[in-house]
Amino acid sequence: MRILVTGGSGKAGRHVVPYLLEHGHTVTNLDRAPLGLDGVTDLDVELTDLGALVSALRMPASFAELDEPQERAYDAVVHLAAVPRILLRSDHDTYVTNVVSTWNVLEAAALLGIRKVVFASSETTYGICFARGEWRPEYLPVDEEHPTVPEDAYAISKVASEVTARSVQRRTGADVYGLRINNVIEPHEYAELFPTFLERPEQRRRNIFAYIDARDLGQIIDRCLHTDGLGYEVFNVAAADHSVAAPTSELVARFYDGVEVRRELGERETFYSIEKARRLLGYEPQHSWRDVLDDPRAG
Repeated sequence: MRILVTGGSGKAGRHVVPYLLEHGHTVTNLDRAPLGLDGVTDLDVELTDLGALVSALRMPASFAELDEPQERAYDAVVHLAAVPRILLRSDHDTYVTNVVSTWNVLEAAALLGIRKVVFASSETTYGICFARGEWRPEYLPVDEEHPTVPEDAYAISKVASEVTARSVQRRTGADVYGLRINNVIEPHEYAELFPTFLERPEQRRRNIFAYIDARDLGQIIDRCLHTDGLGYEVFNVAAADHSVAAPTSELVARFYDGVEVRRELGERETFYSIEKARRLLGYEPQHSWRDVLDDPRAG
């Protein structure tokens, strides 16, 4: 497939783009910073400018395409670009940038007849990650039906983007899939970060003790590209296990006493349900911190 990726030079994108290339896709990267990867065209495009985005989607993906007799349309857009969290820019800029850029991606795809958009939403939509004080889930495991009522500008921008995406999909009938991505971890970060998490699991409370390996993020995006006909859907994206050594039963007793547990959970199972993505997309995480570090609780 011929794919345009926004934010391909970011923390997630620099793993997603190589994954897509390895699986046979042609990729163009729209980012203010170049990825510099062989076989990928980098375009510096301001995503809050709809005209610039439409123009980029009409351009050839490489010099080789100049030898073709007519323009080729993109098969899909993967929208990863965003102000990635709070406390980087003003709340106003974070909200406006994220919402307007998502609208522009969806509108540009609609104008050009692109029938597949995959966009990055966030775990923060559930209102726990960046809450002031301590908020707990209403129930476990947290699935896509859990209420999304955050307070911070970043998470609100993601909820607004989901509403926008659902409305545009209703108008166009295209496939628009939103990924509620948990804390993205690059392979080198297991050795750097996780020893502390294993000793102090409370550091992972705001992420509902979940995470996602950046390489598995590439996998689920590829599964979205190959899965047609779902219309509008949102999916939780996480690893199969939680990010600490303490077993599930201990975490529930310590951090979620009184929270409804709706089904039996495995002793390493993530609290951030990925069952919907498994069922509808065929997603199956391949990577875990346990591949790199010894589990101190293992028997």
